[in-house]
Amino acid sequence: MYAEPGTRGYSRRQTSPPRAPGTVVPMNPQTSPQAQTSPKPAKRPQSLPKLGRRARRTFLVVHVVAAASWLGLTLGLLALGITASTTGGAPTIEASVRAMKLFADWLLLPLALLTLISGLVLALGTSWGLARHRWVSTKFWLTLGTTIATAFALRPGVNSAVTAVSAGHSLPDAGDLLFGPIVSLSAYVFMTVISVLKPWGLTRRGRRLRATTTRRPRQTASSTVSPSR
Repeated sequence: MYAEPGTRGYSRRQTSPPRAPGTVVPMNPQTSPQAQTSPKPAKRPQSLPKLGRRARRTFLVVHVVAAASWLGLTLGLLALGITASTTGGAPTIEASVRAMKLFADWLLLPLALLTLISGLVLALGTSWGLARHRWVSTKFWLTLGTTIATAFALRPGVNSAVTAVSAGHSLPDAGDLLFGPIVSLSAYVFMTVISVLKPWGLTRRGRRLRATTTRRPRQTASSTVSPSR
C-alpha cells in the first residue's frame, strides 16, 4: 500500500528494479549530454559534380582555342568588310563578301557555340561558378549575346550583301558589313581582358556562399567539443 522507505512519494511502478553491482545502464541517446548540447550539423547544399583535373584542363584548352579562333575570325571578317566597302572593283567586292559568307556559315557560328558551351562547363564544373564572380557572369552574358547576334544579325547581313552583289547590284549598305564585326571584336577583346584581370570581386550570391562555407567548419569544430562538467 505504501512505498518502501527512501522511495516515499513515488509509486512502485515508477521505481526501477534493483540491479546487480557492475551492471552497465544503457543511456538513451536522445537524453545524453552530447545529444542535448551538440547541435546537428547543417545540411550542405547539393552542388553539381566538379570536373576532374584532366577534364578541366581539356575543357580549358578547348575554350581558349575556340575563343582565340573566334576573335581572329572576327578580325578577318572586319578586314574583308573594309575591303568590300572601300574598293571600287566589282570582282573584289564580290570576292570579299563571298569569303565573308563562307566564314560566317561554316566557322563563325560553330566557334561561337563551342566557346559558349565550353565556358559554361568550366563555370559550372569548377569552383568559379556561374554567378559567384562578377567577371564570370559578365563574360557569360556577353558571350551569349554575341552568339545570338552572330546568328540573327551578322549572318543575315552578309547573306543579303552576297545576294545583292551576285545579282549585279551594289552593296546595300556598307555599314551592315562593318557594324557586326566591329561590335563583336570589341566584345571579344573586352572579354579577353576581364578573363586575364578577373576584376570586380564576388557577387552577392558569391559572398553569401563564402560566408556559409566559412561558418560551417566553425560549427563542426564547436560540435565536437565535449560539454564541461
